Amino acid sequence: MQTDLYPSRQASEPRWQERLDPVVHRTDLENAPIAAELIERFERDGYLVLPNVFSAEEVALLRRELQRMLSDPAVTASGKAIQEPDSGAVRSVFEIHRDNPLFARVARDQRIAGIARFILGGDIYVHQSRLNFKPGFDGKEFYWHSDFETWHVEDGMPRMQALSCSVLLTDNHSYNGPLLLMPGSHRHYIHCVGATPENHYAQSLRRQEVGVPDQASLSELAARHGIATATAPAGSVVLFDCNIMHGSNGNITPDARSNLFYVYNRVSNAVQAPFCEQAPRPAFVAERRDFRALDIQPQQYL
Repeated sequence: MQTDLYPSRQASEPRWQERLDPVVHRTDLENAPIAAELIERFERDGYLVLPNVFSAEEVALLRRELQRMLSDPAVTASGKAIQEPDSGAVRSVFEIHRDNPLFARVARDQRIAGIARFILGGDIYVHQSRLNFKPGFDGKEFYWHSDFETWHVEDGMPRMQALSCSVLLTDNHSYNGPLLLMPGSHRHYIHCVGATPENHYAQSLRRQEVGVPDQASLSELAARHGIATATAPAGSVVLFDCNIMHGSNGNITPDARSNLFYVYNRVSNAVQAPFCEQAPRPAFVAERRDFRALDIQPQQYL
């Protein structure tokens, strides 16, 4: 078993640890697929909002496919659809990069995957993909967390060599439950308290209660770094580091919020045995079978 460099859920008290891995794994910023100052901003803040990466026509196409999936009984019955804890509305549909040809092409789109490959400094694969839908009036919040804490403990991801990409299919306003982030928090790793329950993924994907930081640590992170809101129009892309502290408020407005979500991980950082005493999460939540490098190419959708 590989040495656990980022232990969590093992002690009775929370603890802070400074990050051991780079945020940006390449230094030749002149060769970056986007402006060097944007890569530097990602390294500093741990996230980046890129406006209008996808055209209005592309967004319309992707949204039609999203609506088709949400109305397909086979999708909701597949076992890969996660429902809201109270209303039963679809919250997420996982493994869209495998099950949906259109969304599989988006995962390989050079406009997003090319940036991820540069930041991570090597070949990448999709660790996780999903369609996220936060309905109007009843879209629930998602509590503060570091994705890497879960990917490390429950999936066996060894190092911080992954990032997330959210393709916004609706306008993300300040009031309809957008992504909240603590800029700079990605440099601190919080050891969480509480052992991992059996089959924890089934509960955590609806409402996460284990693997979340204590309130004192969250208060200190917020005091140090503040809280930013990732607002942007449909077609924009939000990239964020695997360890940044983030969450979202509920949505009580009429404006639903939806996005395509891809997690890119370095091939050399492929998952191993989980760093906990439980079985790994299912493959539709965390890729465990195919770590081949993604074939990143320009995509034409129209």
